[in-house]
Amino acid sequence: MSQQQFGGARDGEADARNLKRLIGVLILIFAAVILGSTSTYVVQPGTRGVAVTLGTVDPVFKPEGFGFKQPFLTTILPISVRQQTRPMPAECYSSDLQQVKMEVHVLYRVPERSVVKIFQEFAGAPFDNLIAPRVQEALKEVAATQSAEQIVTRREEIKRRALELARKKIGTDFLEVTDLVIFNLALSPELESAIEMKMVQEQEAEKAKFTQLKAKIEADTAIIRAKGEAEAISVRGTALRANPDFIKLQILQNWNGRSPLVVGGSSGNILMSLEDLARRAAPAANPARPAAPRAP
Repeated sequence: MSQQQFGGARDGEADARNLKRLIGVLILIFAAVILGSTSTYVVQPGTRGVAVTLGTVDPVFKPEGFGFKQPFLTTILPISVRQQTRPMPAECYSSDLQQVKMEVHVLYRVPERSVVKIFQEFAGAPFDNLIAPRVQEALKEVAATQSAEQIVTRREEIKRRALELARKKIGTDFLEVTDLVIFNLALSPELESAIEMKMVQEQEAEKAKFTQLKAKIEADTAIIRAKGEAEAISVRGTALRANPDFIKLQILQNWNGRSPLVVGGSSGNILMSLEDLARRAAPAANPARPAAPRAP
């Protein structure tokens, strides 16, 4: 074999070895990536992780953030602990056997302490399997104790009582039902018309009562005012009878220095002061003496 052929064979063997080495490195990198991805986990904000290893559930949940787990053997399943709002239709019957339909929004959340228990003991979403049936049951029990009119006019009370009953049925240490919001109460058209007519009549009756009460208050006020004025007049009369000189004192205090006017004459249309009347009467009261006779 020539030297050129021998050198070419050696180069071919080197290339083959380099290719195998490159493939081995790529396989190791790929295995490392797979191993790293299966041995770590990330729990997103607002969720908690439940670790399951070969069918065994870890009793302690995984908090938010990054962590390590057994590769290929352990799976981390996220469970949301954020408050959620879910709508649901509700249908119930009142105490007077009237059908009432409504839409209810349920505000709830899964507490951390219940994450593992809910995953172990209940399948599916907790709202569909645990919350919705018990809220429906609570609404029906509360509605059965009220008439259709009371359900419409006392919506807030119905909601409060249904929420308390639903919490007792679900368990406050298990799931947290924050609030219930009732929308779109629907009754039969005939029943709605009857309730509206009754409410109008009650408003008119209240208005009539208010008018009567107002009139009575005004009459009582007038009576009290008249009694007060009568008592004041009586007190003044008693005071004047006990002190007759008080009238003279009042006249002197209010006199303006001029004589009062006197109305006289047969026709009652002569008006003059006392000074004018005295001057007119003076010549008649003091007639002039006749002149003495002269001496002869």
